[in-house]
Amino acid sequence: MVRLQQDPFLNELTNMFERTTDKGSVWVTLKHSSDKSKVQRNKMKTYGEKIEYKCLVRATDGKKTISTVME
Repeated sequence: MVRLQQDPFLNELTNMFERTTDKGSVWVTLKHSSDKSKVQRNKMKTYGEKIEYKCLVRATDGKKTISTVME
């Protein structure tokens, strides 16, 4: 899986949609994620610290998979 910055991700996603116009599909998934491990998040919750979550966006056409992180 290739993790891209947001602009190159959108360009590649556009290319995926164009390649699959006649035949094929593109799957886009979103995942609520944090850079911290589960143990670190639980400790932060215990101490009342705010946890910053990000959105992991993944796309695949079955052959190629790309991803990016949205803040």
